[in-house]
Amino acid sequence: MSRSFLYRIERRVLTRPRPFARVLVASLLLGAAPAPFPRFAPWIDGTADEAETQVQRIDPDTFVIRQSVRTNFEAPFLYLLFGRDRALLIDTGAGGLRVRPTVDRLIATWRGAHANRTVRLIVAHSHGHGDHHAGDGEFADRPDTQLVGLSPGAVAAFFGIRDWPEQVGRYDLGGRVLRIVPTPGHEPAHIMVYDARTRLLFSGDMLYPGRLYVPRDQTAVFRASADRLARFARQYPVRALLGAHVEMTRTPSQDYAMRAPAHPDEHGLALPPAAIDELQRAVASASTPAEIDRHADFIVYPVAPRAP
Repeated sequence: MSRSFLYRIERRVLTRPRPFARVLVASLLLGAAPAPFPRFAPWIDGTADEAETQVQRIDPDTFVIRQSVRTNFEAPFLYLLFGRDRALLIDTGAGGLRVRPTVDRLIATWRGAHANRTVRLIVAHSHGHGDHHAGDGEFADRPDTQLVGLSPGAVAAFFGIRDWPEQVGRYDLGGRVLRIVPTPGHEPAHIMVYDARTRLLFSGDMLYPGRLYVPRDQTAVFRASADRLARFARQYPVRALLGAHVEMTRTPSQDYAMRAPAHPDEHGLALPPAAIDELQRAVASASTPAEIDRHADFIVYPVAPRAP
């Protein structure tokens, strides 16, 4: 890894220089081990003029893209992971902007640091809700790109999961093996993606700092997924969970108003692995009928069943 590549990434990826970014790049230059818990510079949060997207790097092969609250109140997080032969993009945003130019720039920069190696882009989704696949059309005609379908059957078929949702899938980007954990409940095709290299679990909408929406007719399915997730975490070491949104403030148990146009004093993106057991206990002890259940870092939020 060259110093010039790290410099280009630091300049290109962050919207403005921050002390943490310099510390991170310096640690990589020195060959230091990854931090035990991921820390990020402040994210764009709708409180000032800002770009449509912001990118921060976890390591040279792992990037987080945040969509501005100003383009869509959902302000989702997207993840781009590179292996030797393929790159995986998790989600394509909520609309209100073009996300492909940001993804293409990151891919071009990564290829430039790897002798212009060809890399096939796989576009998958944490789940099938519209705020996670609104940008799919941008990638439909992109060369060397494959879009994964949105149904449980399409997701299971692509990732080789024969026994949905009980089996954990395995997908190799080329020297970087990911585990695909089916977690339906919030939505039928919901998955989490575990990366053994970084020990990060990309947790979608099932577990993040915000309102964990559970349709009332899917309570048992969501509970089973929480149990499955807890079993997985006992088998694989999880450094942190990175979800698809932030809807909580830094005040424990306090979320923003629905469709908030800005997120001042925003909760951090990463959740500790202890949140997995906390979620499992919360859904196991939920009342019937289920009620809104506030925790310091997330809220279990029952909602009406979705129309078929």
